[in-house]
Amino acid sequence: MSVLKITKNNFEKEVLHSDKPVLLDFWASWCGPCKMVAPIIDEVAEETKDVAKVGKINIDEESELAQVFHIMSIPTLVVVKDGKVVESSIGVKPKKSILELIK
Repeated sequence: MSVLKITKNNFEKEVLHSDKPVLLDFWASWCGPCKMVAPIIDEVAEETKDVAKVGKINIDEESELAQVFHIMSIPTLVVVKDGKVVESSIGVKPKKSILELIK
């Protein structure tokens, strides 16, 4: 499964009602570190497609979702399981660290 584009319109269905953990990548097009982590997020999505979902939230387009999660810095990675935040991480991380967030 490829990375999902999460918006306020599909957030409830794809994240809150997901039967799998969901890794959310909060990012923006102008953010250099976000561009560095993007290919890693794509790899993680491919490697974890059977056990998790991976979604990207553009904070400029989805400011309401960014506010709900109190996003102050990007990239921020958040893992939501059963509708609740269970893990979060700010900044660029190696793939191994991102995979550990999901487990």
